[in-house]
Amino acid sequence: MIGLLPVQPNWCDNRDMAAVEVVEAIPLAKDKSGVYRIGKTRVTLDLVVHAFNRGATPEEIVQDYPALELPDVYQVIGYYLKHSKEIGEYLARREHEEDELLATNLEQWSPPGLRDRLLARRKSP
Repeated sequence: MIGLLPVQPNWCDNRDMAAVEVVEAIPLAKDKSGVYRIGKTRVTLDLVVHAFNRGATPEEIVQDYPALELPDVYQVIGYYLKHSKEIGEYLARREHEEDELLATNLEQWSPPGLRDRLLARRKSP
């Protein structure tokens, strides 16, 4: 989990309450490779944040990724808005890692003549 957010109730006088703290876990889990995923799904934090930044509503995000639950998406977006600096650094690091991976494997992933070979395979009986 990225962290827990303590929530102080506004309706009470803190002097009257000894040690009241309401805590809600953010549904983010870090996998073995260091990628944050939403809840128990394979949907990454990157996908949700990028969709939100493109203007998608939480409801639209859940429609695009049915494994997600609407309350989880709202919590993650709220966490992102409160911690945009930290998450922005994480997203920048992930983008840099992706660029490096693509650069080192460009020939393997897009070999010359691949399209022609696939079209030829399609035409053969």
